[in-house]
Amino acid sequence: MRKAVQFILVGGIILLSAGFRPKDKKWEKTFSKLDSDVRKNSKAYQTLGEATKTIGHRLTGSANGEKAEEYAFKLLKSYGFTDVAYQPFEVEAWMRDTVTLSIAPGSSDNFRDVPVVSLAHSPVDAKLQGEIVDVGNGLEEDFEAVKAKIKGKIALANIGLVGVTGKKNLHRSEKTALAIQYGAVGIIMVNGAPGKILLTGTASVTGGIISIPAVCISNDSGNEVRKWLKEEAPLEANIEMHNVSKPIKARNVIATLKGKSDEKVIIGGHLDSWDLATGAIDNGIGSFAVMDVARAFKSLKVKPERTVQFVLFMGEEQGLLGSKHFVEELKKTGALEKVAYMMNLDMTNDPIGANTFGREEMTDFFKTVGAAVKNVDPSFKNEILNRAGLHSDHQPFMLEGVPIAGLSGQLTPAVLQCYHADCDDFSLVNKDQLENTVRIASMYLYALANTESLAVKKLSDTSTRDFLISQGLKQELVLGQEWRWGK
Repeated sequence: MRKAVQFILVGGIILLSAGFRPKDKKWEKTFSKLDSDVRKNSKAYQTLGEATKTIGHRLTGSANGEKAEEYAFKLLKSYGFTDVAYQPFEVEAWMRDTVTLSIAPGSSDNFRDVPVVSLAHSPVDAKLQGEIVDVGNGLEEDFEAVKAKIKGKIALANIGLVGVTGKKNLHRSEKTALAIQYGAVGIIMVNGAPGKILLTGTASVTGGIISIPAVCISNDSGNEVRKWLKEEAPLEANIEMHNVSKPIKARNVIATLKGKSDEKVIIGGHLDSWDLATGAIDNGIGSFAVMDVARAFKSLKVKPERTVQFVLFMGEEQGLLGSKHFVEELKKTGALEKVAYMMNLDMTNDPIGANTFGREEMTDFFKTVGAAVKNVDPSFKNEILNRAGLHSDHQPFMLEGVPIAGLSGQLTPAVLQCYHADCDDFSLVNKDQLENTVRIASMYLYALANTESLAVKKLSDTSTRDFLISQGLKQELVLGQEWRWGK
């Protein structure tokens, strides 16, 4: 899924002044303890390294995915949690098999093979030949510009935005949905990372099988195809693929730290990964940070005011499967009303500040917490952003009206180039930056779990709709078939 480099905090937040009141000084004392514990005792880097070496990738529904679930369960138990549970769910899941792409000028049968990888939820079997039509960045206006000639053809689209500024990009699944809407019979995505890196990920907005094959080629290959289009158009592409779609069983892993109240703080990250590499960055650094925050809380015998749940979600990469199931279970039991907020660590690395995620009324709270963090760690920048987004495990909570905010982090361009690619391995992980994530996350979690009162509550259904519109998320949710409020 598309990843904003941040972790997400969801829920009601008390409004505090930017300066500390005397009763808030207790945060700094505990923050110092958390800081010291993580610096001395963190297991995040060690356990992530061990898991990537002994398990490999963590694809949901695979034998490796099952091993990852068991690893997380046992690790949380070893940290002293007595209340650790599996939350099983069963869904239809997609797995890749074989794919080929070959291209030739329309006047020739001299096809040239192009390195390619299938995008998830492509058809189980597909074999087609069609003319390539370049739709540039694959935004709606790009499809609209070629609507007279795209029907029955194969779209060629950038995954990232190229040559434009000030525009909001769409997820690859949303570009695929547009291709289907405009009548294309296939789509070839061009990876934005330079060189020959191939990217995978879902091309389905629903997590179900899509009606056309979707594939990804490298940036180098994309440049070659576009040069070829200019010189010898039209070009014909042959796509042949075989994949597997079958019911699978997977399990979220949940550890609970009971508080004085039944109001809940949920901190989570997706444990699953794609299968081209070991998913050390996406989302090893997030999920193993969650488990290390849990370790630190247990190590310091934290007794929170609110109950804290540490959740490792499976199936995020295949359509937020685990977090959707988690939220549905909360709704069935009425427990969603008890969720005060949720933190989601997804590729969060080396946090530098807070993101109010569209809720400016949270700014004072995060400035206050950040000031306490900065008193413990002067290198923390305590920067405030205000940007909302979709496509990670916070989304099912947000769509049920839970307000969200977050901490922004940073990954180098060299690391980001390996997003969903065959180079996402443990060599990319920076030990100090991973432990910074654990330290900062644990401090914010402690503050949120122990704030005396919560002034911002869950939004009503109508207010949720208005919030999503105000954040410019309606179009994406309509394309994703998750907009339930009509026109």
